[in-house]
Amino acid sequence: MSSTAADVVRLLTVKGETLAVAESLTGGLVAARLTAVPGASKAFRGSVTAYATELKRELLGVDATLLAARGAVDPQVAAQMAAGVRKALGADWGIATTGVAGPEPQDGQPVGTVFVAVDGPFGSDSGSASGGKVEALRLNGDREEIRMESVRSVLALLLAELAGEQTGNERAQDTEQNGGF
Repeated sequence: MSSTAADVVRLLTVKGETLAVAESLTGGLVAARLTAVPGASKAFRGSVTAYATELKRELLGVDATLLAARGAVDPQVAAQMAAGVRKALGADWGIATTGVAGPEPQDGQPVGTVFVAVDGPFGSDSGSASGGKVEALRLNGDREEIRMESVRSVLALLLAELAGEQTGNERAQDTEQNGGF
């Protein structure tokens, strides 16, 4: 079991927030990693494995023009997948994976090209993908290694966002508590 997944579930539970997952190349591995954590049901809403490109549009609301112009392996597609699953499943946070695990290139992108994204309540929450964060990865290895590193990377990206918020809040509380000295 991934300690990153356990940390994600713990932080979401402490904050009383929820998570939804949109997966393409990882094919459900992110959801499996999260649901392996005891107590995940307190924070995990569900997932959409949109392996086929048209499902990214139909189920997650990814812009059809964007998909036609750039294909499914694109940073904006990843951002829209994260925002779309967050909205579709009514979660506070949405994360997404899209990319090429191999063995062949896809949409003009070489094997190992992966985009992971997180969408959540960043500052003023407009509910749009513009509030999301995307990380571009160039991964080496075989199909399984690329898929597993994609899972690790998207969970690490979410954990960094959750921990960053937590740290900011703790700093504010610490300043208030120690302000009288």
